[in-house]
Amino acid sequence: MPKQLDKQSVPDPKQSTSNRRRINNSTKCQTNPLKLPYGWERKVTESNHIYYVDHINKKTTYSDPRLAFAVEDNSSDAAANIRQRFDGSSRALEVLHGRDLSDKYVIVTGGNTGIGYETARSLALHGAHVVLASRSKERGEAAAAAIHTERPEANVKVMMMDLTSLASVREFANNYRSKKWPLHIFILNAAVFALPYSKTEDGFETIFQVNYLSQYYLTNLLEDVLIRSAPTRIVVLSSESHRFSDLCHNNMTEDRLSPPSDAQFSSMSAYNQSKLCCSLFSNALNWRLSSQGVACNSLHPGNMVSSSLSRNWWFYRLLFATVRPFTKSLQQAAATSVYCATATELEGVGGLYFNNCCVCQPSDAALDAQNITELWDLSEMMVKKAVRSMDPDCSLIG
Repeated sequence: MPKQLDKQSVPDPKQSTSNRRRINNSTKCQTNPLKLPYGWERKVTESNHIYYVDHINKKTTYSDPRLAFAVEDNSSDAAANIRQRFDGSSRALEVLHGRDLSDKYVIVTGGNTGIGYETARSLALHGAHVVLASRSKERGEAAAAAIHTERPEANVKVMMMDLTSLASVREFANNYRSKKWPLHIFILNAAVFALPYSKTEDGFETIFQVNYLSQYYLTNLLEDVLIRSAPTRIVVLSSESHRFSDLCHNNMTEDRLSPPSDAQFSSMSAYNQSKLCCSLFSNALNWRLSSQGVACNSLHPGNMVSSSLSRNWWFYRLLFATVRPFTKSLQQAAATSVYCATATELEGVGGLYFNNCCVCQPSDAALDAQNITELWDLSEMMVKKAVRSMDPDCSLIG
């Protein structure tokens, strides 16, 4: 296990103005004037008229697409007033417009369905080598096939991982490491919602393990790969629900994180708590790894997005279906994940929380240094205990 957080040296996460200033003062994407954006092709008609084909979005235009990537004025006055490029109505493919990601290797947990699928699909359509980490081989292969139908040359692979099993998480990490691939973008997207009380094979409450603890373990297992691949970005999907958890260092215990019985369990509270854990985890990762070229940010994808997240209870399926006309599409919900993963202005910027492709202030609890260190230490202890019960000779990262 890499070194623990030093409570005395942890920076104050509220002092993130320098990161925000870096975003505001960065320039827009500057493209090679001789090279078309990724996915575009220049053609000439028989009458010698030039036109351009966007193979990704299947559009044809007489306008040179490079005109959409004009360089910003780099003067200090202009840089201070660069407008926000995207918002809650933006789609993931709009965020990626013209980007060539063919040199990037990506893992998306839960990438076979919902927001994770749209995130993986958007990145793959722009050339990235994408691994769909999926519990179901059939659903994962169906998702990859759908992407290949759109773009046959897309680099999409399916690798099996069941987040209710730490052994499965370790097997996935070992399989990935054995391929000697780098890892430039790591999107921790998978989550469950509205589950009745249950325990995993490792003895943890299911929502807590799937939404947080297994992905904490996976990140530790791949930490050296992330560092070797730097500059690297980790994107953690949290939620505005994190604001409704009262978890803090004063009440943070193993039984609080993973209730031993349903008498101490509330499904909605468990979900809110898991998402606060995700935000705390994101800040912890950024503190630990930013000096080694790994930046980590967390985000809220959208409210009550119509996805498979609500599949576990008929009431939530009905509720999500009712509000569907008023919420984000899956492409819009994936936009903030894709923005955090690829935006040029976020290069080397971490420790922030995003909503609608914009930096926002998370809850005070998510920024509390004691909360962050207590959660990290407790998570390490819980994983070590579970892993060693499976294999007494196995280390946390082995």
